[in-house]
Amino acid sequence: MNALAQADEHVRRMMHWHFDPLTGSKFWLDRRDRLGFDPIKDVQGIDDVMRFPNLVDEFRDVPIEDLIPRGLASSEQIFAVYESGGTTGAPKRFVMFEQWFDQYMHWENAHYPSDGEGNALAVCPSGPHMIGDYSKRIARARGGVRFSVDLDPRWVKRLAAMGDTEGTRAYVDHVVDQAELVLRSQDIAFLVTTPPLLARMVERSSICALIAEKVRLVIWTGAHMDLDTLDYLSAEIFPGVQFRGSYGSTTVLSGTVQRPGVDSDSDVVFDSYDPFVFYRVVDPDTGDPVGIGDEGSVVMNYLTKFGLVPNSLERDMATRVESPSGVGDSVKDIHPVTEVAGQRAIEAVY
Repeated sequence: MNALAQADEHVRRMMHWHFDPLTGSKFWLDRRDRLGFDPIKDVQGIDDVMRFPNLVDEFRDVPIEDLIPRGLASSEQIFAVYESGGTTGAPKRFVMFEQWFDQYMHWENAHYPSDGEGNALAVCPSGPHMIGDYSKRIARARGGVRFSVDLDPRWVKRLAAMGDTEGTRAYVDHVVDQAELVLRSQDIAFLVTTPPLLARMVERSSICALIAEKVRLVIWTGAHMDLDTLDYLSAEIFPGVQFRGSYGSTTVLSGTVQRPGVDSDSDVVFDSYDPFVFYRVVDPDTGDPVGIGDEGSVVMNYLTKFGLVPNSLERDMATRVESPSGVGDSVKDIHPVTEVAGQRAIEAVY
């Protein structure tokens, strides 16, 4: 059975799981009759998942108990409740189970067996954001410990929305000050941060020198970085440091792996963990898939026994790339839109 046939079979199993009264969650069972189709009979494969409406906004205020599938064993432990960044309003909430987090991180780390060992410094949000615990597992898998500098991205976005440039810069400088203290005193091999925060660090020659001296790998995530900036940082500022991106979303409780073989003249391509998580790149007006090499809106899908989030329209545009397995799409040239559902989208630092 090829990858696409296996993915179609996975979709059918997930439809039975999430829409059977014995195993499904209250959230999806309550909405089954309002979908306009029978998910068990009519969703027979990957392409049929596009029939689902985008209900992700309802995750802003639904009780998390309603999101937990009834069929999960009592041994399945909830690891955390994560929230989206709140870019376009009240944050959405998603339930992370320990087993899924372990499964996803095993898949991601299996793609990067040559990172070596060492400690990590995470200069990124923690609290209700997945990236904080993600950075812990990055360090743990590499035999080190994680040092962290906390960040409240919602406060930065509020300052930016008010046009408080001075306040925004002062807050980010406060974060960067703390990062420098850790870099000066500790042995740091891996730096996990967002591109805007990395850009602010680069403005300081003292931190540039510390990163160049100590850090072997910068893992950037949480915001977009264009290829010119990446090339400038990796070739001009930190020629001895490796750079690796991860594109993902709390909506699908995962990120991607960066396709190998990237050099200064190559595009950065991101592959998802299909069939559990797969992306589509679609025409923003019609919702139809765009051609390979064309730009469109990113739609993410999360289908595991731990949860179901189909057809989540993200606040990003990307170029469609053929995925390695033929399941869903891979993406490159990712950049945020300026408005989502009539609301201004503020990226700021995350």
